[in-house]
Amino acid sequence: MESSVKRWVFARHCHPLSAWSRWASTPLVLVPVWTRKWSHAALVGAWMAVNPVVFGKPAHTGAWASRAMLGEERWIGERPRDAAMAVNVAATAAGLAAMTAAWRRRPGLAAGATAVQMGLLLAYWEMMARYLDRHGGAE
Repeated sequence: MESSVKRWVFARHCHPLSAWSRWASTPLVLVPVWTRKWSHAALVGAWMAVNPVVFGKPAHTGAWASRAMLGEERWIGERPRDAAMAVNVAATAAGLAAMTAAWRRRPGLAAGATAVQMGLLLAYWEMMARYLDRHGGAE
């Protein structure tokens, strides 16, 4: 993503409503896998695509979710190999496990893996907020 486009997206995605609604939408990714319907995939994909920019810039960026998104923007640009990378990989693995469970129509496993993924995402957000605190705002 080019820098000015990335900056434009993150300037809006750091709105707490954007960040929290995106996090709360995590289970929606399983719907098209479970139902095997392209129309569901299109709807979920469209929501995930517009969510980062639909809310506009926040009035301030002091909220924890805002700091996490701005820290992530900085972290993506610098891409250090740190514990946050491992947590991000673990969250991705949990998401893939959830999708596999959804494909196999194992609701308990899908829900459990999604809960793990969402918990790891919150841990990742905390790391991103701390990253911002240590390294300053986005470039």
